[in-house]
Formats: sequence, structure tokens, C-alpha cells
Amino acid sequence: MLVVFILAGLSLVTGVYDIRQEGGSDMFWITRVPRTIAIMLTGAAMAMSGLVMQLITQNRLVEPTTTGTLEWAGLGLLAVYLLVPAPTLMMRMTGAIVFSFIGTMVFFWFLRSVKLRSSLIVPIIGLMLGAVVSAVSTFLGLFFQASQTIEGWFVGSFASVQVGRYEYLWLIILVTFFIFILANRLTLAGLGEDIATSLGVNYNRLILIATGLIALAVGVVATVIGNLPFLGLIVPNIVSMFRGDDLRSNLPWVCVIGMGTVLVSDLISRTIIMPFELPVSLILGTVGSIVFIAILMRQRKTGGVR
Repeated sequence: MLVVFILAGLSLVTGVYDIRQEGGSDMFWITRVPRTIAIMLTGAAMAMSGLVMQLITQNRLVEPTTTGTLEWAGLGLLAVYLLVPAPTLMMRMTGAIVFSFIGTMVFFWFLRSVKLRSSLIVPIIGLMLGAVVSAVSTFLGLFFQASQTIEGWFVGSFASVQVGRYEYLWLIILVTFFIFILANRLTLAGLGEDIATSLGVNYNRLILIATGLIALAVGVVATVIGNLPFLGLIVPNIVSMFRGDDLRSNLPWVCVIGMGTVLVSDLISRTIIMPFELPVSLILGTVGSIVFIAILMRQRKTGGVR
């Protein structure tokens, strides 16, 4: 937490605009503070979503990027833009949440309908499903001349965050609270449907509630920030290597490390080609893909993947 607070302090003082000059105080409270808060809430949300999805699917390679959940959220945003000429942020967020929920349930339904011999097939199916949904979004965007909406969503960046545009991210604290309450039941669900049911857990209802919470977190992040790949894969796997699979004890660690990961990525994106700025999604995608391959190789070496 001390490291995260130091990184947050660096985020507050990093930027092209000199906050020491006249008007700097206003700029500090209008852009710097909201941006830092948004970074921390987003990091916690995506890391936590990955942790919950990995538990309920019993697969280390599952997270919103590898299940198509983010692509479904993008399709929801596009659908709102096509139905409403000038949608409000609340409308866009509702569309993203609803489509994220539908897409995640489709993915879970497929996993329960088909028996898979290898854990590697699960994220491959998710990536293929996400690619199909993304292709549909691209086609609709080009057909209805709304491709700029799709392009803006794919570029996950905090550059546009300011007062009045990030406040819905506070809902992530509420999602975290409910997940912490359900932590023990979700840990039992991670043992499988038969074991969880025998221990008194209503498995189907729990999966439905967990999916709704994940959709809420991912939908809010997708609406306000955009696409942030692989964050839910990197952080939970690092924490699980050292602490096991107890959701209640791992959740604070996952949230804090998720905050730190996004803070570091954002600082790199702001300083590497200053005064210009790279999308945070580029940094996370590059690092996340390397970690994804490393996890695959590690599981293959230990016999976890065939």
C-alpha cells in the first residue's frame, strides 16, 4: 500500500501542464486528482474481475480479455450509440453492463455445455468469441458510419478523465464490498459445482450474482476508460502463486497490486514520449501478452496444459 501511495503521488505531479503556474491549482483538481482516482479504481476493478472469473471457471487463464467480456461491452456501447443519437454516460454504461452480462453468461454456458480436455482451450475459445464479437462491432460501425466510436473504445486511455467523467467508477467500491461478502462462497464454487452444492451453496444463483458483479465492474470501466487488456490475468496469477486460492484473503492483495500495475503503466505512458502520451492499453497489452505466454509455458512444464 505504501508503494501504491508513492505511485499515486507521482501520478499527481506528472504531466505536461505545470501546476505551479497560475491556474495550476484548478488544473490539479480538475484533471490530476480524478485521473489518479480513476486509475486506482480501474486497476482494482479489472484485477478483481479476473480473480473471480478464474475461481468460478477453475482456470488460471480466464479474465475479461480472454472471455470476450470486454468485446461484448464494446458492442453494447455501439448499440447504444446506434439507438440513441446523443447518449448520456449513464445510457452508455447501462448498455455496456447489459451486454457484458449477456456475453459472460454465453461464455459460461458454452463451458458447461462442452467438456474440454485442456485448460488451454478455454481462453482460446474466449479469444475466438471475442474476435467474432469485435468483428460484428467493426462491421456495424463501418455500416452505420460510427467507426470512430469503436476506435475510441479500443484505445484504453486515461487522457480524457476529468471532473464529471469518472464519478461512476466509485461503483467499483460497491462491487468490491459485495464480492468480499460472497468471498467464502465463491471460494467453494471454485472447487466445482458438486462440492459447492454438497456444502450448501446455491451454485447457479451464486454464478449469476458473480457474473452480474463482473459485468457491472467491466461495463463501468469500458464506458469511462475503454479496453484494458490482460490486467485481470497478470495480477491474480501473481497473487495466487504466493498465497493460494482463498478469495477473501487474496482480494485486498489483488486490488492493491492491480492499482499499482495500472499506476506504473500510466506513468510510463505519460513519460516515455512526453509531451505526447501512449494509450495505457498498449503498455498493458504488451506486458500482459508476455505474462500470458510465460504462464502457459509454466503450466506446460508442470503438466497443467497438454
